[in-house]
Amino acid sequence: MAGTVVPQPMSYLALSGSLGCGFREDSLDRALARDLAFIACDSGSTDGGPYYLGSGAWIWADSAYERDLRLGLAASSQAGVPLIVGSCGGGGGDAAVRGYLEMVDRIAREQGRAVRVACVLTEPDRDVLVGKLRSGDLLPLTGAPRIDEQTLRADGHIVAMAGAEQVQWALDTGADVVLLGRVADAALYAAVPLAAGHDPALVWNAAKIMECGAAAAENRSGQDCLLCTIEADGFVLEAPDPALRCTPASVATHTLYEVADPFRLVMPSGVLDTREARYEALDDRRVRVSGGRWDPSDRYTVKLEGSAPVGHASSFWGSIADPLLLRQLPRWTEAVEARLQERLGEVATGAFEVSIRTYGADGTTGRARPVVPYEAVLVVDVVGETQEEASAMARAAYHVALHWPIEGWSGGSVTAFAHPYSAPVVDRGPVHRFTLNHAAVLDDDERLGLFRLEVHEVGAR
Repeated sequence: MAGTVVPQPMSYLALSGSLGCGFREDSLDRALARDLAFIACDSGSTDGGPYYLGSGAWIWADSAYERDLRLGLAASSQAGVPLIVGSCGGGGGDAAVRGYLEMVDRIAREQGRAVRVACVLTEPDRDVLVGKLRSGDLLPLTGAPRIDEQTLRADGHIVAMAGAEQVQWALDTGADVVLLGRVADAALYAAVPLAAGHDPALVWNAAKIMECGAAAAENRSGQDCLLCTIEADGFVLEAPDPALRCTPASVATHTLYEVADPFRLVMPSGVLDTREARYEALDDRRVRVSGGRWDPSDRYTVKLEGSAPVGHASSFWGSIADPLLLRQLPRWTEAVEARLQERLGEVATGAFEVSIRTYGADGTTGRARPVVPYEAVLVVDVVGETQEEASAMARAAYHVALHWPIEGWSGGSVTAFAHPYSAPVVDRGPVHRFTLNHAAVLDDDERLGLFRLEVHEVGAR
């Protein structure tokens, strides 16, 4: 079309798949030889379950985050481009964003420079969510639990997953560093190219692959950097480490990662369809991707994640290698669990839960294997209202399970399993449960209004 402005090619860098997991300094140095538009890194996930969101604990060690953040800040300063970090701490709660802000301040002071930091806080007002529920604008996603107003007001944390629009909002402040609470991984890499006018289909496809850094290389042995150069009609992926190879297969297969549909990526503003995408090797280390389609949505939605405490847990484990017990394991564990419900009911002072899983038999899938396992590991979890109650009940459960009768056994007292630790019961602390897997429908004002933006001047003054 006459007058259409063709966007200029743009290169950008993913530090790694997760801030705190590390990357090679020499890879970063090689990447800085390029003319970069921005540097980004995701920092969160629900892979580790509901604990990190519910408790606010960070996934990795503070020192690991500081190491990666220190190198990332120095690199962004050297390149003169913004550093974008998403899903701070793992769960993306407000406290984690503020914790990262403190790290940036400390590191910037050490480096002797002033830094403007834009923080996007993603824990929404609970009253707003209750209003959404009442108006029918909270939509359950696949596998979502049933919710009510009490769910939305419970202890723990609820986060809204930001998109590219909220990242752009922060960048528009002129920030050197953008720190976000929970955010779609791909949005970190889509915001700047979209603002520059690049094809949304190419932008989102590249962003989906870039979100895990060098995981798109076929021979990666650890976390590392990945470079993308997006052009008018395609994008090129390569790892700064010359030992790593991106191939059409390694790149294409990464589009399948963490999605329910291998060809569809759902974002707040639309859906990426990659069925017509093409993956071409430029050489033995670089891949060019083109094609794909972006379908804008007629309504703007953001995913909600929630996690609330359910009590404290204590557990014990035991290995089982007795062929007699292994042949009857499902009905043996069923009988043990029934007896534990009775026994713990006798000693419990409040509500409790007890569960038994047998890894090596059916603990992973929840379905019995068609063959008798060679060995299995018994895992018994007890959840009580306090740690003391959970521990007391788990110790009672341990004695019941250890000596529960085995059909066909003749002789003295039964010992059903071998436990790896002394004392056998391990107190695991607070446990949490996911409470939300829903999408909130937002009008135009709420696209930003559901989130909060803070701008801070930190470091040397």
